[in-house]
Order: sequence, then structure tokens, then C-alpha cells
Amino acid sequence: MNQTLLEAETKSHIPATPEPPLAPVHPRFAKPQRIAFVQACWHREVVQEARIAFLAEIEARHVPRSAVDTFEVPGSFEIPLHAQLLAKTRRYTAIVAAGLVVDGGIYRHEFVADTVIKALMDVQLRTEVPVFSAVLTPQQFHESAVHYEFFRKHFAIKGIEVAEACASTLHGLERLRGQVAAGIV
Repeated sequence: MNQTLLEAETKSHIPATPEPPLAPVHPRFAKPQRIAFVQACWHREVVQEARIAFLAEIEARHVPRSAVDTFEVPGSFEIPLHAQLLAKTRRYTAIVAAGLVVDGGIYRHEFVADTVIKALMDVQLRTEVPVFSAVLTPQQFHESAVHYEFFRKHFAIKGIEVAEACASTLHGLERLRGQVAAGIV
């Protein structure tokens, strides 16, 4: 009897194995989505981390990778024109831009970053195709292994965040357009 009591006592002190967290359940779209991802080639090895993370997260949100077309441009400054031309095709329900604007010491990088972001906002307002930005301008970026590694990880996080924003916005627009069509709004 003491043996059974000892076993029961020992078992009660063993923590239960926690259940793995449930995978998030994301809503499905009423209509198929098609997304254009425009990526700057300047510092490609850093910027591509946003695209890789975006593709994985957007697929988890029920947009297949085959529904995402990727386009490359030389630098971030060239992204807005591509975004505008892609939006005008009406083929895409959203456009995502990714780039890294760094202080090269020759020009004011803040000017480039500000111009790109304002132009992307202008594209979405004129075309009514949502445009999302993962065009980043760090305060400090040095051509070192430490900075490259830090910004690769940072761009991966931004890729996930831009996929979340894209999917949420597309769901919101689907609901809003349905309400407008039904005369509710």
C-alpha cells in the first residue's frame, strides 16, 4: 500500500506535458486573391527575407503562393512606378513593396524613403488597390556581418507583419465592398 501511495505522490509532482498551442485559424476569402510583391534588388540578400516570410504567412492565411507574383526592380526608388502599372492592370487585389533604403553618404536617404512611401500611398489612393510597404529606412546600417544578420531577421519579421496587414485589409475590403453592393453602407 505504501508503494501505491508513493507512486501516486510522485506522479502528482510531475508536471503535465503542456498541450501544443493551436494553430491560429484565419478566415477564408470569399473570392480568390492575387497579390503582386515588388522587391528592390539593392541589398537583395536582406530584402528577400521579407518576401520569404511574407509568402509563408500569406499562405497560412489562405492565399496560395501561386497567387503571388514577384517582381524585382533595381532599387526602392523604382518600386512606385511598378506598383502603379501593376495596379492599373486590375489583375491584383493587393501590391506589397519591399526594399531597404540606406544612408550611402552621397544623397539624403530620407528623401528617397519619403518619396517612395508618399508615391506608394498615392498609387493606392488613385487606383483603389491597396499597397503595403516593407520599405525600411534604418537609422544606422553598416556593411558588416552583424548588421546584415540583424536586418535579415528584421525583414523576416516585417514580412510576416506585412502579410498580416495585407490579409486583414483584403478581408475588410471584401466585407466593405459586399456591404456597399448590398446598399448597407
